[in-house]
Amino acid sequence: MAKIVCRGLTKRYDGGPPVLHPLDMEITNGEFVVLLGPSGCGKSTMLRMIAGLEDITGGDLAIGDTIVNNLPARERNVAMVFQNYALYPHMTVYDNVAFGLRRLKVPAAEIDRRVREVAAMLNLDALLDRKPRAMSGGQQQRAAIARAMIKTPEVFLFDEPLSNLDAKLRAQLRGDIKRLHLRLKTTTVYVTHDQLEAMTLADRVILMRGGRIEQGGTPSDLYHFPHTLFAAGFIGTPAMNFLSGTIERTGETCFVQVQNQRWALAGPRFAGLQAGQAVKLAIRPNYLKVASADDEAGSLRLRGKVELIELLGAEALVTFEFAGERLAALVPAHELPELDSVVTFQFKTADLHVFDAQTEQNVSLPVSQGSRTTLASPPHQGVGVQGAALH
Repeated sequence: MAKIVCRGLTKRYDGGPPVLHPLDMEITNGEFVVLLGPSGCGKSTMLRMIAGLEDITGGDLAIGDTIVNNLPARERNVAMVFQNYALYPHMTVYDNVAFGLRRLKVPAAEIDRRVREVAAMLNLDALLDRKPRAMSGGQQQRAAIARAMIKTPEVFLFDEPLSNLDAKLRAQLRGDIKRLHLRLKTTTVYVTHDQLEAMTLADRVILMRGGRIEQGGTPSDLYHFPHTLFAAGFIGTPAMNFLSGTIERTGETCFVQVQNQRWALAGPRFAGLQAGQAVKLAIRPNYLKVASADDEAGSLRLRGKVELIELLGAEALVTFEFAGERLAALVPAHELPELDSVVTFQFKTADLHVFDAQTEQNVSLPVSQGSRTTLASPPHQGVGVQGAALH
């Protein structure tokens, strides 16, 4: 195992604009970190720099106690699993997995022991004599993981390894990777654009945007305490609902005006909001409930016409129109409203996020989260994340 430390790490191609802006990041021994973000955000570039497949333009990258900026990939003791399975088609699974050890001239008996041990971990025992063309995509990717594992690297790197698999295989292999990490405790960096993979696999998620780190923290932190509008919109399925509003104050009481509605915002989270401030309000669909006569006092309400109902099994996604916007509520299937009916949904003030419309920063974080706002730099500004703040 080894920690990974980046200080002022930068990447440019041919003197062009930065693909990766100067950033600081620290990944501790044995940690499973997921680099998450949309295409073009710099996550795969970051992974390839750790692997030694991309040159570093500026800053330092250390694996363990060694600065590896100029160290060849083969000398970094890392193993990488790619999106495409990268298996030798003319070799059996056994030979593919054993290939790296044979190049290192490891004794045959030791190779056999290690191949069979790794195969047992990944349920490949019965497939060792097969060639890749006779295997499913999930089986091929497990073979690729076995080939990486057998070298007992200090760091595992995964570059979107599940993207080519169907939903069922993705779920199965996701579980295999998680169990593997719990057993081996090898430092792991995993790249994906799929937030479900990030939320289920990671000890810590680093959300990237435009070559910068937007926010870092546990999956729970990113879900419950998004620091920016981008983080709120990217994390969570179904996606967050957003509404525009304006802050008003009457004495010490804070209100937000949303079209023809005026909601009171009580509590210390909203103490810093200023009269006239333009804001974006965000609420997750699963926090919206169909209102009834015995609703809690003080709940906020949204009333609109139901436009679409998508049954998901035990739950259904209800899309309705409010103040010219399409919003969604995730409700139990047995509470489904009628299509085209006008329904009132209610939610708790505690479940509402308020973002400054100009800076896109969350201005309603709890006091306990206030010190963590350094995790996100303002959109299109700043240099990323300080490693110490990520723990």
